[in-house]
Amino acid sequence: MKNVLKLGLPKGSLQEATIKIFSMAGFNISVSGRSYFPSIDDDEIEPVLIRAQEMSKYVEEGVLDCGITGEDWIQENNSSVIRISDLVYAKKSLKPIRWVVAVREDSSIKNIKDLKGKRIATELVNVTKRFLKKNNIKAEVEFSWGATEAKVKSGLVDAIVELTETGASLKANNLREICCVCESTTKFIANKDSYKNSWKKRKMHEIVLLLKGAIEAQGKVGLKMNLRRKDINKIVKILPSLRNPTISYLVDSQWCALEVIVDEKIVKKLIPTLKSLGAEGIVEYPLNKIVY
Repeated sequence: MKNVLKLGLPKGSLQEATIKIFSMAGFNISVSGRSYFPSIDDDEIEPVLIRAQEMSKYVEEGVLDCGITGEDWIQENNSSVIRISDLVYAKKSLKPIRWVVAVREDSSIKNIKDLKGKRIATELVNVTKRFLKKNNIKAEVEFSWGATEAKVKSGLVDAIVELTETGASLKANNLREICCVCESTTKFIANKDSYKNSWKKRKMHEIVLLLKGAIEAQGKVGLKMNLRRKDINKIVKILPSLRNPTISYLVDSQWCALEVIVDEKIVKKLIPTLKSLGAEGIVEYPLNKIVY
């Protein structure tokens, strides 16, 4: 029987960023219409689109061998899964997020103690209840299907627990943050029994290696250039690098070739400086993966 790894991909807000990272890692995923079963150019992987909120349940049950979801939903579902790796996507795709308690700007609630006896709406019910219990606060926590900002703005509830990255959405809705309930990053998780299978374990780690390589490469580019040997020290001094730059000596003993990886955002200022210091034949090229 052919080995196949059942992989859960997050449907919804994480979907686009996840498929982009897989593409950079070398996996071409195609989603057609409303299908929950994308195609992928790897016949050893069977991808399924599942909401991040439910992912850890299906991985724990063994319906899926592995998947991608947030630490917040693992905690919310009390799921017993193996966390293989953090996958924090760059360029604001999937950065760490926070779940915070928020109230209306004109609310009398000023701190966590003022939540006593209040009504709180959130999608993250279990985590919120544990947070309140830890802080000895008795309050009513109800599940919200969404639009939590509207509920607190209209007075249906006293406070909400909502996720945020920058806080801009809260401010736009005239809401004020009281405290942070938890922080969460994106995880690549595995079913415990699936992880005991040597082939599946190896396949999972191969996928993670490529994904992390793609994540590391985001926002970085490679630079190649030729320079005179006498200029090496002054040029190396201005070059930020993951490691020391690679230097290769050319047939002409007075010249060498230098290669380095830098942040893309500094290149527009770096290239003119390199040119002024004597670098020639400067080539900038994109990166898909950086694997340590």
